[in-house]
Amino acid sequence: MGPPPARSFRRGLAAWMERHPRLRLLLLLGLPLGALVLIYFGSLAILFLNAFWQRDTFTGLVQRDFTLENFLDLARPVFITVTLRTLVMAAAVTLTCAAIAFPISYYMARVASPRVRGAMVVAVLMPLWASYLIKIYSWKLILSEDGVLNWALSPFGLKGPGFGEVGLWLVFTYLWLPYMILPLFAGLERIPSSVLEASADLGARTWTTFRRVILPLAIPALVAGSIFTFSLTLGDYITPGQIASGRQFIGNLILADFGVPNLPLAAAEALVPLAIIITYLVIARRLGAFDAL
Repeated sequence: MGPPPARSFRRGLAAWMERHPRLRLLLLLGLPLGALVLIYFGSLAILFLNAFWQRDTFTGLVQRDFTLENFLDLARPVFITVTLRTLVMAAAVTLTCAAIAFPISYYMARVASPRVRGAMVVAVLMPLWASYLIKIYSWKLILSEDGVLNWALSPFGLKGPGFGEVGLWLVFTYLWLPYMILPLFAGLERIPSSVLEASADLGARTWTTFRRVILPLAIPALVAGSIFTFSLTLGDYITPGQIASGRQFIGNLILADFGVPNLPLAAAEALVPLAIIITYLVIARRLGAFDAL
């Protein structure tokens, strides 16, 4: 007596699928990839189309007529000034996070014992468990006139940065620092100890080893972390609205045009940070920063 028909069918289907690995992969990834294409890339396509439409000044409705007027509006001085301000802030935050994260990540990856390393990883992750808004409002209290920062600096005759671009830079650095530490930690941990030992055996001093061995091998991890810190700073509008004391950034302008509403102009403005990030990724790829990732 042979196996039941249902079991024979399943075995035959399994054997047929085993002979067609590409079909197995398609069935496994088809649904999630389809959802990604539909939701993510579909929304980007709609955003791109909206940028070429225009808003009727009388009715406020969107007219689906092709025009480049929104992109011409991006050349106005206020938008150029805001874009440059946002780029400088994103670059400053990225460089600061890299400078702070590198020694922390190096200690975690190459010096700390397994127990200390685990405790430090948890310490780095803990700020990410807290609410984003709670952290912003906490920093708002810290930077206020009667906040703890002014209280700590007053005995030395100093005063905190308050609500402005310096205060915003501090808050951004705090918010995005874990996103720089974790990729750097992973990248530095992958460097073989034998490479560092070989450098020492060849007579290289500590600074030479860092400059010619460790830093080049850590560049992919630095680039990975900078993508997070740079892009998150570039598109944030909540933190500048709470900390920057009226100073506008790209995210605030986009939000303001969505609230008017002028959806076509907001869509065109939203393409600017997207284009900046794509350009950054292309340059990083051409420089070979992703080869070791």
